[in-house]
Amino acid sequence: MTDKNTITRLFHSFQDKKLLIIGDVMIDAYLWGSVDRVSPEAPVPIVTLNRRESRLGGAANVAMNIQNLGGIPVLCSVIGSDSKGALFQELLEEEGLTSEGIITSEDRLTTVKFRVFGNNVQMLRVDEEVVHALKKEESDRLMKKIRDLLATNGIDAIVFEDYDKGVISPPMIEQVLELAGQHDVPVVVDPKKKNFSHYRGVTLIKPNLKELREGLNLNGELVGPEQINKAVLALQDKLQVETVLATLSDKGIYYSRRHANGDRESGSIPAYIRDVADVSGAGDTVISLAALCVASGASVELMARVCNLGGGLVCELVGVVPVNKDKLLFEALKKFGQN
Repeated sequence: MTDKNTITRLFHSFQDKKLLIIGDVMIDAYLWGSVDRVSPEAPVPIVTLNRRESRLGGAANVAMNIQNLGGIPVLCSVIGSDSKGALFQELLEEEGLTSEGIITSEDRLTTVKFRVFGNNVQMLRVDEEVVHALKKEESDRLMKKIRDLLATNGIDAIVFEDYDKGVISPPMIEQVLELAGQHDVPVVVDPKKKNFSHYRGVTLIKPNLKELREGLNLNGELVGPEQINKAVLALQDKLQVETVLATLSDKGIYYSRRHANGDRESGSIPAYIRDVADVSGAGDTVISLAALCVASGASVELMARVCNLGGGLVCELVGVVPVNKDKLLFEALKKFGQN
């Protein structure tokens, strides 16, 4: 349990925190329809389209979460010089998000994930994307944006939102970490396998169980608190990371922080029972909350509790949806706040 005033102060401290988000952006496109027959051409359902919807996804959903929580997100990424890239820019404008850190490329497609729903059930997903690394010229342009934004914008934390789509590379990670050190800015990471071992020395890393296994080259499942604790310790040793926040799906979150004096604070927070509609986007919410908590100097246990709660809340909604700050604060005060 945590004092209610402490929880409320933490949420108030999110206001106007400026976060630089580097990573792979995308559009989450939804096709909603009804199904009442099977195709005569193949044994597949026919979806009669009723509605289309496009939402900001990937690192852009992290930006949406941070904005909903009161922070000021500055998004740095690369999109294609295509019609979907123009739509992405329109969606940014509609949401009041700055595009000053976005560059366009003639060599890339703007990533779009099409999800087809029939009778409110997801039936198919189609991904339109390229995943090759940025060309040197593109990477240099993006790094110049990052360097300029760090020098002039009073950034409170940096977020790497890595979807393995090619925007983030080992040389970029190295350069950003060097800049972060110069400006004394904490760095938090939502990793994927390809760049996992290059996030050495970041402030916080948030793997899920699959990423934790892959990052440590472990065989078999991680079962039980003892195995998870051992894996998290190994990860902290390997990457020299101050804080690990491991998301455990329906088992909640495991946290571990090493303090400057050598002490270690760790524990697990069980998941709350939810009516889960869709888990997509939950990781984006967790890393957004973790970044704001780090920028605000929150205790690791309170951070884990808030992240655990926020990730669960967005799972109650269909599609990629940012967290509602007021609802999250209400639930935090109710579930683990004390007078």
